Amino acid sequence: MTDLERPVAAPRAPALRRAAPALLGYAAVRALGLLTLAAWSAARGKSAYTLLTSRWDSLWYTRVAEQGYGYEVRLPNGDVHSNLAFFPLLPWLERALHALTPLSYPGAGFTVSLLASLAAAWGVFAVTDLVHGRRVGVCAVLLWAVLPVGIVQSMAYSESLFTALAAWSLYAVLTGRWPTAGVLAALAGLTRPVGLAVVAAVWTAGVVSFVRDRSGGARDQGVGDAHGVREGERAPEGPSAAHARRVPLTTGAPPWRRALGMLLAPLGTASYVLWVGHRTGNGPLGYLDVQAGWRNGFDGGYAFARFVADKFTSIPSASAGVGLIVGVCLLLWLYLTGVRQRQPLALLVYTGVVLALALCASSYFGSKPRLLMPAFPVLLPLARSLARLRTGRSALVTAGVAVATAMYGAFWLNGSGPP
Repeated sequence: MTDLERPVAAPRAPALRRAAPALLGYAAVRALGLLTLAAWSAARGKSAYTLLTSRWDSLWYTRVAEQGYGYEVRLPNGDVHSNLAFFPLLPWLERALHALTPLSYPGAGFTVSLLASLAAAWGVFAVTDLVHGRRVGVCAVLLWAVLPVGIVQSMAYSESLFTALAAWSLYAVLTGRWPTAGVLAALAGLTRPVGLAVVAAVWTAGVVSFVRDRSGGARDQGVGDAHGVREGERAPEGPSAAHARRVPLTTGAPPWRRALGMLLAPLGTASYVLWVGHRTGNGPLGYLDVQAGWRNGFDGGYAFARFVADKFTSIPSASAGVGLIVGVCLLLWLYLTGVRQRQPLALLVYTGVVLALALCASSYFGSKPRLLMPAFPVLLPLARSLARLRTGRSALVTAGVAVATAMYGAFWLNGSGPP
C-alpha cells in the first residue's frame, strides 16, 4: 500500500489569486479559438454562433430545455433517436437561465458552457496544483485548453460542465471534503453517462480509506508523502515535487463524512437511469435500450478495433489508421506514466474509467476525441515536462499549439464537427 490514497492539504494562498495565471491563459486561448472560428465561418458564409449553439447535440439539449423529454426521431433503417439519451443537468440550467435572463435557449446553453469551461479550468488547476505545484497546474490548464478539439469547451455541449464537476469532486476527495465530493459526483452523474467515472473515484478512495483505518491507519501519523515531505514541513514548489504534504485519512475526515460522500455520489446517475427505465417501461435497463437506439453500447473496444482495421483496406486511408493507433498508444503511455509518477488513486481510477468508456464503446467514432476530453489527468505528465522548460520557451510552445488548434477547431466545426 502506498500514499496514493491520502488526501493532501490545500494551498494557503487565496485560491482565485493563485489560479489567476492559469485562468487568464485559458481565457486567452479560448478567445483566440472563438475569434478564429468567427473569421473562418464568415469567410465561408456561415454563422459561428450557430455552429456553437444550434447544431448537433446542442439542438437536442435545447429541445429538452424547451419542451422536456419525449421527443424522438425514427430513422429509415429502424433506429430510434430519443432525447432520453441526454442527461438533464445542462438542459435544466439552460431553462433556468432562459427564465431569469433575456437569453434564448441556445444563448443560455452557450453562456452555461462558457462559465462552466472557466470553472473546469480552475478545477484542473486546483487538482494539479495539489499534486504537482502551481507551475505544473498552469501548464495543465493550458494543455487542456489547446486540445485539438478544445473548441468543444465553448460549445453548448455538456463536456465543460461535466469536467468542471468532475475536477472539483476529485479536488474535494483529495482534500478530504467527502460530502462535497459526493454532491459534485452526483451532479456529474446528472450531466453525462461518464459520471460513473467520478462515482468510481469517490468510492475507490473511500473504500481504501476505510481499509486503511481498519488495518491501523493511526500508525501512519507523521509519515511523509512519496516525495519525502514530512508532516509539518513545507512542500517544495516545482514540477517534480508534490505541492503539499499528505495527511492521514483519519485527520479531519470522520468515517460518517466519508460514508455520506460515498452514499451521495451515485445518486445522480442512478436517479436518472431509473427514471428513464420507469418512463420507457423497460425497467432498470431501459436507459441501455435508449442508447441502443443510437447504436451506442459497450463492447470492450471490438467496434473501434474493426473501425481502425478497416482503415488499412486501402492505401489512402492507411495513414489515418496509423494515426489512430499512435493516438491510442499515446493515451495509454500517458496513463501508465501517471501511474509511475504516483498520481493519487482517485485520479487514476477516474482517468482509467473515462478512457475505458470512450475507447471501448461502440458509439460514433468521430465523437471519441471529445468524449476523451474530460480525462484531464492524462495530461499531467505532459504538463510536468512543459513546466521544466524556461518560461519563454514554454510560452512560445503553448502559443504555437494554440494557433494550430484554433485553426483546426474552425476547420472542424465548419466541416464534419463533433456529432
